[in-house]
Amino acid sequence: MAVVYEFVWQVLHVLLHIHRTLITWFRTRLRNWNGQLWSRALTALLVPIALSFPNPKNLVPAPGKRVGRRYRCGTDGKSLEKLPDHIALLIAEEEPRYTDIANLVVWCMAVGISYVSVYDNYGVFRRNNSRLMDEILKQQQELLDLEGSKQLSVEFLNNGTVKQDQQVLSCQSVLKVLSPDDGKLRIVQAAQQLCRAVEQREKTSKDINVTVLDSLLRESKSTPDPDLVLKFGPVESTLGFLPWHIRLTEFISLPSHVDVSYEDLFSALQRYASCEQRLGK
Repeated sequence: MAVVYEFVWQVLHVLLHIHRTLITWFRTRLRNWNGQLWSRALTALLVPIALSFPNPKNLVPAPGKRVGRRYRCGTDGKSLEKLPDHIALLIAEEEPRYTDIANLVVWCMAVGISYVSVYDNYGVFRRNNSRLMDEILKQQQELLDLEGSKQLSVEFLNNGTVKQDQQVLSCQSVLKVLSPDDGKLRIVQAAQQLCRAVEQREKTSKDINVTVLDSLLRESKSTPDPDLVLKFGPVESTLGFLPWHIRLTEFISLPSHVDVSYEDLFSALQRYASCEQRLGK
């Protein structure tokens, strides 16, 4: 965008020089003609044109200010060859920022992603999910200019319990707030549960298989495994994020979630759409 602004400013600069040259030429001719009336008339005509040129400082947006509040998220989503049904935001940074995470969640849902998971290694968002929800509703209004009649439906899914919050767009999206308790610890708990079932003769060792373990590890059978995980931060690790669910998941790393933009998110979605997933073949 900076190149466009510079080009526009150069064009206006050339027009201003032409304008000044014309005024000088007319003044010279008018002095020869001694036509003071014509001079005043031309001045009254040309001066408003000069004043109509915008201030070049106003052409460049302030640092950090987003250009355009209403993003064509739905159109962008449809333009991609494939779109993840479930995207996970893995925050590998010590100080997560609620506003930036809320921005990402709102953009993901507006693009057309049905399931969004948020995970941090310290469980900050799990402990403060109400604060995160408030920030999401706030950012929906500010980023998408949504009216009360066009709102996005958000559900929190925690430990198998669903909390549905107010409607905010016409589509149904689910937000999952995850913590390390949902990863390796959940596998240990599932194994202990199966051992107790065998000990109490509720099950036999022959009854235990991958399907049984899978059913215990999933909070909701209707929630698919993540298709894409966006990892934010310098740490090259999954930090215990759902090891059972990411066998076929694509990972894309971004430097930080702080001040992340919609363009950053859409660029990652474009990378996902263009990647070839062999799915073990």
